[in-house]
Amino acid sequence: MRSYQVADFGAPLIETQAPTPAPKGVEVLLEVVAAGVCHSDLHIWEGGYDLGRGKRLSLKDRGIALPLTMGHETAGRVVALGPEARGVEIGKTYLVYPWIGCGQCAVCRRGDENLCSSPNCLGIHRNGGYADHILAPDPKYLVDLDGLDPIAMAPFACSGLTAYSALKKVSAGLSEAPLLIIGAGGLGLICLQILKGLGGKGVIVAEIDPVKRQAAARNGALAAIDPRAEDALAQLTAANGGPIMAAIDFVGSEETSSLAFNALGRGGKLVMVGLFGGAASWSLPLIPIKAASILGSYVGNLAELRELVDLVRAGKVAPLPVTRCALHDASKTLVDLRAGRFIGRAVLTPG
Repeated sequence: MRSYQVADFGAPLIETQAPTPAPKGVEVLLEVVAAGVCHSDLHIWEGGYDLGRGKRLSLKDRGIALPLTMGHETAGRVVALGPEARGVEIGKTYLVYPWIGCGQCAVCRRGDENLCSSPNCLGIHRNGGYADHILAPDPKYLVDLDGLDPIAMAPFACSGLTAYSALKKVSAGLSEAPLLIIGAGGLGLICLQILKGLGGKGVIVAEIDPVKRQAAARNGALAAIDPRAEDALAQLTAANGGPIMAAIDFVGSEETSSLAFNALGRGGKLVMVGLFGGAASWSLPLIPIKAASILGSYVGNLAELRELVDLVRAGKVAPLPVTRCALHDASKTLVDLRAGRFIGRAVLTPG
């Protein structure tokens, strides 16, 4: 089995060759068809997150062991089943749900494995999809892709799911007023598509890259503004016809979170998704004065992924165009992603 692994944080990935694993118990072995390259992979590759005010979250200190095969947006074809695996078929293609928990705690039992305090996620805590094969721990984590393009669908395991779960957290007002989205990368653009499928009123986008602002406009944004403009807040308010009532920040920097919070009207809701880093600078009294809600949203659960794939299959959500990159170019793809060279999503394909 060929894979590309993080051997040292921040260093180029290394190619490794190892015996292809034989699935045991309820495990399922899949031949990788596509592996999305996510911004979260950049943080994993670099070894941590900027927490602001001189603090950093170290993945090494959090128990992320190297070497590690990254890749948590994987679509693959089943090639072997463990002796106890049931419910999936050899030769069929599936999307692999990566946000796996311990399976035993109350959080996991209610279906929110993505929030488990003892995670075992593919591509983070165990080997993922930057390889020609991937081992899924149970058939229940496989979502049937029959009739769908696996290369276009691979990013739905994270970017699509993350956007969908964040949208559900503000779903009560989506049909009544436009939504503010900060960041028009892969997450922001797929959020635009999903909102259409959910019958939303529309989206106002804040994005620093003019090319990505144009992409947002082509994808139906009501307005696309530069958040670094001196009058950015006034532009947002004018585009919305008043204060923003719901915002999703897919960047998560000090500047973007401040803009989103300042744009909120009374009773507004801000969902924080992005992991760019930094510390919040909100005036604490304004949170109760505005009666503002600030929520964190971390990927999504398995049920939400199945709902999202059903929306795509029903024709209500169109997958984003993807840039196909060769698996052996995984390191270069990470560098290009960090430099912001992709519109939409980058997907590694073996072969």
